[in-house]
Amino acid sequence: MANTLLKVKGLKVAYGGIKAVKGVDLEVKEGELVTLIGSNGAGKTTTMKAITGSLPLVEGDIEYLGKSIRGMGAWDLVRQGLAMVPEGRGVFTRMTITENLQMGAYIRTDKADIASDIEMVFGIFPRLKERKDQLAGTMSGGEQQMLAMGRALMSRPKVLLLDEPSMGLSPIMVDKIFEVVRDVYARGVTILLVEQNASRALGIADRGYVMESGIVTMNGPAKDLLTDPRVRAAYLGE
Repeated sequence: MANTLLKVKGLKVAYGGIKAVKGVDLEVKEGELVTLIGSNGAGKTTTMKAITGSLPLVEGDIEYLGKSIRGMGAWDLVRQGLAMVPEGRGVFTRMTITENLQMGAYIRTDKADIASDIEMVFGIFPRLKERKDQLAGTMSGGEQQMLAMGRALMSRPKVLLLDEPSMGLSPIMVDKIFEVVRDVYARGVTILLVEQNASRALGIADRGYVMESGIVTMNGPAKDLLTDPRVRAAYLGE
């Protein structure tokens, strides 16, 4: 049976007294692609920020590799193999594509392997290779999303957290991003995907959690959630 890499237990998070997350439990096992779906404002991004130490917990705990990581900084988590691609991408706009990828490997000292990993990222994202000397700030939103994902892969994560990777992208670019998520997953990276596009996310995931108003209301195999009438009515427009 696969090991549980990430476990969220009774997570509660508040913004200025307003409870945004009200007791979430979820887990991600080694080798899984798990998605957290829900409408805008459900608390998905807040949950991700709490996992990565960007927001303090009011209550609950987060375990990674069997140990509590509550209160740890994002830099410590990256060193331990937990990397996040944030909503809004957050690339270094005044640096080139290659420099952004090198920044993703800042915790590493194995120069030869870093160079080969950059080539690996270019293999996944040929468009980045074509523009490797271009400043990241001059790229389209979809290209910046590719770069943000490539940069996260440069840390060789055990678990990759993706927060709304398809948000604001054209339909063609959404197709490409989901294709890449599948590719990264096929390479053995465990993924927790937060996504508003419920049908696409459930279509590639092993398991899913449905979040509403700060709580998880449903969870189970992704294929079951995809055919559940409540999910279809609420998120798939049926």
